[in-house]
Amino acid sequence: MKVLVIGGTGLISTAVTRFLAEHEDEVIIYTRGKREAELPHNIKRIVGDRNNTKMFEKQMVESGPFDCVIDMICFSPYDAENAARIFRGRIEQYIFISTVDVYTKPAKFYPVTEDAEKEPSPSFTYGFNKAACEKLFLEAHRRNYFSLTTIRPAYTYGEGLGILHTFGWGTYFLDRVRRGKPVIVHGDGNSFWAACHRDDVARAIAGAVGNEKTFGKAYNVTGEEWMTWNIYHEKVAEALDAPPLRIFHIPTDLLYKIAPKHAEWCMKNFQFNNIFNNEAAKIDLGFRYTVPFIEGVRRTISWLEKHDGFENSDDFPFYDKIIKAWQELCEGMKNSLLDEVMK
Repeated sequence: MKVLVIGGTGLISTAVTRFLAEHEDEVIIYTRGKREAELPHNIKRIVGDRNNTKMFEKQMVESGPFDCVIDMICFSPYDAENAARIFRGRIEQYIFISTVDVYTKPAKFYPVTEDAEKEPSPSFTYGFNKAACEKLFLEAHRRNYFSLTTIRPAYTYGEGLGILHTFGWGTYFLDRVRRGKPVIVHGDGNSFWAACHRDDVARAIAGAVGNEKTFGKAYNVTGEEWMTWNIYHEKVAEALDAPPLRIFHIPTDLLYKIAPKHAEWCMKNFQFNNIFNNEAAKIDLGFRYTVPFIEGVRRTISWLEKHDGFENSDDFPFYDKIIKAWQELCEGMKNSLLDEVMK
């Protein structure tokens, strides 16, 4: 088969490309050429930018036709509309990498299955746009433009990126944990979270290629260690062989008010339980959760160390300022209310 990966050098797509290279006749990646990735020598590359629609269409027509296209970097309805038009009648299968963030939060039941309600808040731009893309691609499938397979990963991590935390991906967080500095966890830290190593997600995506059972269907491909955020942080500390964690729990809505740039995903995603049912992916894609979280974190840490990827937490003073302000707020409330409470 001739497979095109739109992306190809990102966290998940690097692993996808490697797996495909072992089994497919021809694998081509479409990339802007701005990120280095260790890929098999037999991979072909097309350098371009899908945002340049005319150039993108010209390159796709000239390099096609393809048996399968895997779209790793479609984030807007504009991207989806263009892709559906460009690939109409030119490919057999389109695999859209969506996200579990298309589901309504909080969910009405857990674990969340693929038929759960999908109405993300418009304020959560990422999930809202991905849901709109799904609708556009599904309509293209119904009109026989191509056969659609939709994959919905959750939080995916691994070699090539840091470890997610309350304020995002910055590796200064890992430096804090390693050095025994206190860390912030949103809310009370008891909402559930799931993490899946990129290799497990990538194998499932590769398992969808040319797989007729998947046509017209969507699949959750997520972690299966359902951890509270407190346990998640404790496992990160264990993987780092760090001192015991000192956690400051700060209300999510307060974090968002004082640091909206850093805490946006806490407010719109992390505060809700994120646990999903993977049974459909196991049956049709051969998905298996094989990399325990602590092992995956250790592998990621090793990669970061080899690539000088640790940021110095001293260079991010906002973090300690938030902790100090929270301590002062709590102390002030205690002192001002002590007499009333004791009555």
